[in-house]
Amino acid sequence: MTVEREAIPAGDASPEPDYSLLIRHVAERQDREAFADLFGHFGPRIKGFMMKSGASDDLAEEVVQETMVTLWTKARLYDPSKAGASTWIFTIARNKRIDLIRRRQRPEPDPHDPMFHPDPPPDGEESVTRLEDRERVQSAMKELPPEQHEVIRLSFFEGLPHSAIAEKLDLPLGTVKSRLRLAFRRVRTAVGDEM
Repeated sequence: MTVEREAIPAGDASPEPDYSLLIRHVAERQDREAFADLFGHFGPRIKGFMMKSGASDDLAEEVVQETMVTLWTKARLYDPSKAGASTWIFTIARNKRIDLIRRRQRPEPDPHDPMFHPDPPPDGEESVTRLEDRERVQSAMKELPPEQHEVIRLSFFEGLPHSAIAEKLDLPLGTVKSRLRLAFRRVRTAVGDEM
């Protein structure tokens, strides 16, 4: 394949192919020869760079393969006005190395982990117990003074943080916390220790 050469500064003995042009050939024509030239030039350099950075031989080789596959499939995304060919390719390699390391460090999920299995539906006795508990809590809530009932409602049913409750009710934060503690104590006393 005849490749256009970049201008060679005086004193430079061997001309370098225009790697940006080779990438363009890969992008526009799926040019296998241009890709082979890119692979032949950058493959060993990427592997060497990865190994100097502490990667194992296997990881370095995998980074090269992943990088070159990405170059083949995403060559159309290369913009020579934003980066030189080698900068673009080595950025892909760096990102592939990070991805591969993360993939290797992520533990495989254990299919027997209880987290992956939903809780069994409650049986009849458990459903009745929950209903009774809910009724006792609702009854105890009705017995609270209005100011304590309000802070409980805002905190647990509307999910507001204590500071937002204080702001909404125009109360000091300490007063909100105090009312919540008192309300909990009253509900706990009314409901009993069974819950």
